[in-house]
Amino acid sequence: MTAQTDTTGPVTTVYKVSGMSCGHCEGAVSGEISQISGVSSVTAVASTGEVTVVSTTPLDDEAVRAAVDEAGYELAGKA
Repeated sequence: MTAQTDTTGPVTTVYKVSGMSCGHCEGAVSGEISQISGVSSVTAVASTGEVTVVSTTPLDDEAVRAAVDEAGYELAGKA
């Protein structure tokens, strides 16, 4: 008999975003990604180009890409 564990809990994903250079950039990217359903927190760091997203379920990469595009930046992939 195989037991399947239901792993519920936050999912943390780190994305690389190109073009961020300041606090305003961080806020723009964070604001757009925060609007994706299931996102509970977003931390963008311009100096590293990394955006850490905590969500209730894994996010659709295309939804994240669209949000980053809307903010005026480019999603370079996952870190």
